[in-house]
Amino acid sequence: MKQRTIAKAIKSIGIGLHKGNPVEILLEPLEADMGIQFYRTDLGITIEATPNNVVDTKMATVIGKNGATISTIEHLLAVVYSYGIDNLRISLNSSEVPIMDGSGASFCMMLDEAGIMKLSANKKIMIIKKNISYKDGKKWTKISPSAHAEYDFTIDFNHPVIQKQKYNFIFSKKDFIKDISKARTFGFLKDVQALRSMGLALGGSLDNAIVLDDKKMLNSDPLRYQNEFVRHKILDAIGDLSLMGMPIIGKYESFAGSHSLNHILTLEILKDKENYEVKYFDKEYYNAYSKVFA
Repeated sequence: MKQRTIAKAIKSIGIGLHKGNPVEILLEPLEADMGIQFYRTDLGITIEATPNNVVDTKMATVIGKNGATISTIEHLLAVVYSYGIDNLRISLNSSEVPIMDGSGASFCMMLDEAGIMKLSANKKIMIIKKNISYKDGKKWTKISPSAHAEYDFTIDFNHPVIQKQKYNFIFSKKDFIKDISKARTFGFLKDVQALRSMGLALGGSLDNAIVLDDKKMLNSDPLRYQNEFVRHKILDAIGDLSLMGMPIIGKYESFAGSHSLNHILTLEILKDKENYEVKYFDKEYYNAYSKVFA
């Protein structure tokens, strides 16, 4: 299976979640083996989408280089990964990827319009060989060998709308679009008010997030999935792990995980080359995984 990029450039505009300013985004094709690159047009700085460039994970995944940062990259990266795109330039005139509707749906539409182009080089895949885990109190995340790219997430909130939710997702592009991409980010009104007092979440609204008070959901439109909250956590995890730069064949599991735990897991994987094996997507794996990105 060959590496991919997009067939033509595509641009859009949206609101930055924290600054609340309009953000122009331009997606452009790149040649083979160039990876996913973010470019700050206002600063003239390129930041590669790699674990080593992650500089913050408190409220979103943030990458940085030479003093420049780009935040809230996870939703876009989840979509780029799920479309099997290995090489892409993402240009922004601000420090945030636009939040769009709080899910990956708008980015799916952008890539559908841009189209996919196959390149000459073979795609690489990372095969997990050992159990790797990280725990922070009651929260934990792990990855283990599997015949699939699999995501199993559990959340447990003391809130009547969310409560305990668990979802298992066997990855494929088709199922990602149908079952994961439309799941929106969520937050609590009290937290939003606290963030705004610090000059953050200025672009957040009921149009780009599910917002809850102590008892109910404040949005007038219904949930897109009955368990939309945990599905969004899987969207985040796919985006965070995509920083590895290639499809991962393994089972990801998490309880009450976060961007921080996902980032630590990527570093734990890379600590020891015995944890994984990188292979080209040749005939040995083509039959088993070619339909995943169809």
